[in-house]
Amino acid sequence: MKLTLDALEVLDAIDKKGSFAAAANALFRVPSTLTYTVQKLEEDLGFVIFRKEGRRSVLTPAGRVLLEEGRHLLLATQAMIDKAHQVDSGWEVSLNIALDTVWDIEQLLPILAEFQQLNTGVEINLLEEVMGGSLEALIEDRADIVLGGPPPSATIQGLQFKEMMQSQWCLVTAKDHPLTKTSLPLTNEMMTAYTSIVIKDSSRQSPIQSHRIMAKQKQIKVASMAQKISLIEAGIGIGFLPRHKIQGKLDEGTLVTLETAEPTQSTPQYCSWKRNNKGKAARWFIDRILSDKV
Repeated sequence: MKLTLDALEVLDAIDKKGSFAAAANALFRVPSTLTYTVQKLEEDLGFVIFRKEGRRSVLTPAGRVLLEEGRHLLLATQAMIDKAHQVDSGWEVSLNIALDTVWDIEQLLPILAEFQQLNTGVEINLLEEVMGGSLEALIEDRADIVLGGPPPSATIQGLQFKEMMQSQWCLVTAKDHPLTKTSLPLTNEMMTAYTSIVIKDSSRQSPIQSHRIMAKQKQIKVASMAQKISLIEAGIGIGFLPRHKIQGKLDEGTLVTLETAEPTQSTPQYCSWKRNNKGKAARWFIDRILSDKV
């Protein structure tokens, strides 16, 4: 190649130091070596890179473009080397944590803050998934760890999971919804007359899952638990919600729980990961999350 990383480092040093002599001193080389490098590069590329302005060496417009673009290559090369060193040390370059929409991110914040203090250089990416999409993200390597959601099927090999908590579900409406004036407990037939707010399963390949959906009931489908809560709070529909996600709104009175003829059930929430994931960051998060399970 006509352009090398070494040549870019030379151009960068001359531009920053203002002269060949100062750049040579910074690079621990003799000035003649830098002069030869620049002259050879100008000859190969067919244009002048530096011109003299008094005692300073100044980039020509073409030289400026070459160096500015070249600095991106220098930074990318250093980042690549840093990542390789990081992987060699056992720490992942990045870690993807999928939160099922049922899971409360507030429970993860202290753990994230603690991890930041380790200064590992690992990039943390948080994803939001729904029902079957949570495990699918793990199986298809979109996620390294899944918090919340169903346990892995017995037919799926290589996954590990531990129960973290039980979600208590309840039927919820806005404080002034017509159902709040209806005699309790509510039957399925009584609820069918009102729009249900439903979160869509985020699965891309797996069969779509659904829960607590009644035949002939009008539905509005949303993408997350936060959207579902907002629509119910606005009186647009009703729905079943996990109590730990809405306790504050229940205490404030903006949301109201209603007794149902068929008792609502609790569902376990799991931490899931691949057994063969030996990265230090994944192991640290799994151990820390399970030690804090509620």
